[in-house]
Amino acid sequence: MSDAAYSTGTWESSDGLTLHYRDYPGRADRPPILCIPGLTRNARDFEPLAETFAGEWRVVCADLRGRGQSDYAKDPASYTPAHYIEDVTALIEQADLGEVVAVGTSLGGIITMLLAQAGVKFAGAVINDIGPVIEEDGMERIRDYVGQGRSYPTWMHAAWATRDGASHIYPGFDIEDWLRYTKRLMCVSGNGRIAYDYDMKIALPFAQPGGGLGVDLWPALKSLEGLPLLALRGELSDLLSDATFRRMGEEVKGMELVTVPGVGHAPTLEEPAALEAIARLLAKVAQA
Repeated sequence: MSDAAYSTGTWESSDGLTLHYRDYPGRADRPPILCIPGLTRNARDFEPLAETFAGEWRVVCADLRGRGQSDYAKDPASYTPAHYIEDVTALIEQADLGEVVAVGTSLGGIITMLLAQAGVKFAGAVINDIGPVIEEDGMERIRDYVGQGRSYPTWMHAAWATRDGASHIYPGFDIEDWLRYTKRLMCVSGNGRIAYDYDMKIALPFAQPGGGLGVDLWPALKSLEGLPLLALRGELSDLLSDATFRRMGEEVKGMELVTVPGVGHAPTLEEPAALEAIARLLAKVAQA
């Protein structure tokens, strides 16, 4: 687990949910980094990034509704990008973050693109292993596991299960890596078992054809043009193809493309290639 010091904060959604974020302190003369996690993930996913950049940069890591310490939605139909966009906009406003450097992994990257299209101003952005074209093979893999509600008697049992299901994504992980990864993904549940740290009902809208998105993301990605901008792709990703990744660089002037070797969907942002690329992006933001 992360050793970097942080405080916790909350904000309120328009439908009455109390949502949670981690706040790692950093310099006040730089824009905060706002980290937005993937579908089944939470604020803990960004511990490696916070370990690296907090202090020089304020790092705010959100738990989306239904994840981590945030309230579960009263209506599962609200687990959609439209509601996430509204929630993150409210976080930026209520926490008075101003222009942020967005770091969005998977679903978080979609949210970042759509926020830009909706007019939210960013100081820079990192889009981690997602693009305007989402490969159906990857979507099917996610649909197969999201919302399954499995639990385990110990952390080691949970780590073994995670390894068994995801060894093709992180083939270089040893058991200590799997244990650290699993502790970001799961938590100790009320009955003492180790369980996934999200509302199983997030699967309901996602299970629909298209995952409830139904919009053309190319214009949304284009909305980020002109900013310091980085796109990451796991070399083994089944959600973002190399062809789509290369087209992203062609469509958006000035976007740096970095392939993270030896991992699938999605890079954990502790890989040297990912951290070095993010450091380059932040240097551009600092100089702007």
